[in-house]
Amino acid sequence: MAIKLRNEYGPVLHMPTSKENLKEKGPQNASDSYGHKQYPANQGQEVEYLVTGTHPYPPGPGVALTADTKIQRMPSESAAQSLAVALPTSQARVDANRSAPAGGEYRHPGASDRPQPAGAVVMDGSNAKNSALMAKKAPTMPKPQWHPPWKLYRVISGHLGWVRCIAVEPGNQWFVTGSADRTIKIWDLASGKLKLSLTGHISTVRGVIVSTRSPYLFSCGEDKQVKCWDLEYNKVIRHYHGHLSAVYGLDLHPTIDVLVTCSRDSTARIWDVRTKASVHTLSGHTNAVATVRCQAAEPQIITGSHDTTIRLWDLVAGKTRVTLTNHKKSVRAVVLHPRHYTFASGSPDNIKQWKFPDGSFIQNLSGHNAIINTLTVNSDGVLVSGADNGTMHLWDWRTGYNFQRVHAAVQPGSLDSESGIFACAFDQSESRLLTAEADKTIKVYREDDTATEETHPVSWKPEIIKRKRF
Repeated sequence: MAIKLRNEYGPVLHMPTSKENLKEKGPQNASDSYGHKQYPANQGQEVEYLVTGTHPYPPGPGVALTADTKIQRMPSESAAQSLAVALPTSQARVDANRSAPAGGEYRHPGASDRPQPAGAVVMDGSNAKNSALMAKKAPTMPKPQWHPPWKLYRVISGHLGWVRCIAVEPGNQWFVTGSADRTIKIWDLASGKLKLSLTGHISTVRGVIVSTRSPYLFSCGEDKQVKCWDLEYNKVIRHYHGHLSAVYGLDLHPTIDVLVTCSRDSTARIWDVRTKASVHTLSGHTNAVATVRCQAAEPQIITGSHDTTIRLWDLVAGKTRVTLTNHKKSVRAVVLHPRHYTFASGSPDNIKQWKFPDGSFIQNLSGHNAIINTLTVNSDGVLVSGADNGTMHLWDWRTGYNFQRVHAAVQPGSLDSESGIFACAFDQSESRLLTAEADKTIKVYREDDTATEETHPVSWKPEIIKRKRF
């Protein structure tokens, strides 16, 4: 009955009764529209509200409708308080009072044991209605995973110009670099010795990648050319013609024979590897497209441009799915996480992390205040950003904590201004990190085996996260 009363008459249950009506109807027996008699108001006592409905009903099954059973009386506040005082104390409250802190501070059973920040209001279930008044704690950065620091252990020389791009072959036996000296060089990964030099480009080589599906190496450069090299004969077997200006980057689709290139002509192009046909021209950027990445899942193509935007493309339709306009400066680097359905983009204003498929913003990684040329990430969640001023920052992917900063000395004989990282990549085992630099060298880093959490502790404080969108 109490539930039914609350549901059906809740809105009018505590409406005040006018004194004039009480004076007029007090001595008489009031009747409703159906002619049912009601109790006379108690004279000289506190008025209790009467609940009358259009349909009188008994308090339970089998109870006859009489003048006593068809009207439900609600207890007054004074009656409810006197009833509460008369009730015996519950065992739970007795136990809680017995174990309450000595300083007069009472803590409800099950309440949080953590110290509350100043201004916070400790709430329990009885005050749930006032939960909107509770001071909420700002989100804090969770403790980052510990990663061992990386140290330089090898510097490889051989190029006569800036080393602009780098890629490791799927078998992890060798790696390939492209340079401003117009050559492509293949190096032994274990020893760092030169195995082969390929010539053919007539300007700076800006991108190289080795196919996982065939014995082919693809390269692109500022001469507008995109070449396919057969590594069994070490010769160019295909050219992909179409770009109107320098080609800045390229990537291979992981599951189909498709090559994607991006150019200073503000477009990206999709090529059929075998037929050399241009399947789509992805137009929409308003400035040079600096970087392009492919993945098997949708969206299959991601581009970053000097027009400060990132675009996610539909490979089949050849059209933009999403345009991300959060960056304020050129986006020169994009990297996809090998395990998570997320990616990161690098710009002088910030490194930003995003979630596929719609590019929803995750967080900013702030602190690398330079022109970021390259990003790479391994499956352990170590994100590496390389910048134009020669600095390299290492981040914990999940929390965005910057756990190491590296600025290696330039190769002797180089100018100090020739300090810059143009590209970086992990090898297939993810135990080595290779960087292509402006001092004409390739630097190889590996994890410090002697480091522990005690020797290199995480200097982390639970700082408040500023999840700004812009």
